[in-house]
Amino acid sequence: MNGVDRTIETESNKTLLWVLRHRLGLTGTKAACERGDCGLCTVLIDDTPVKSCLVLAVEVGGRKITTIEGIAKDGVLSNVQRKFIEHGALQCGFCTPAAVLAAEALLRRNLSPTREDVVEAIEGVLCRCTGYRQMIDAILDASKMKT
Repeated sequence: MNGVDRTIETESNKTLLWVLRHRLGLTGTKAACERGDCGLCTVLIDDTPVKSCLVLAVEVGGRKITTIEGIAKDGVLSNVQRKFIEHGALQCGFCTPAAVLAAEALLRRNLSPTREDVVEAIEGVLCRCTGYRQMIDAILDASKMKT
């Protein structure tokens, strides 16, 4: 979990989202629809964006889980996080963690994404504030930076 080996005991019917928020206190992963529709609970499992409300916690044993809390390193924001701020890609902030994680996953596998690649990467994250333009611009700008 975010670069640290963790062992958590939980009931077999608890979702990863529930364990993150209620057992681990990682509230950056948002609970919204809890049906997989909005994408706001997105985390990375083995660097792949996944809706944590649709995954049972018992299914992720031994896997690499990254939440928004694991993106900054030693208090230094990632390129994506900095570019989201610079481009005003966060307004209410509710969708921001999921969009940042989706962007991080994209840039880990594709250092030079097209605008269409970026749109596809964040299309599963519902945002009611930004209209996505700022997010897309921020992600494209972050892709130009060396990590």
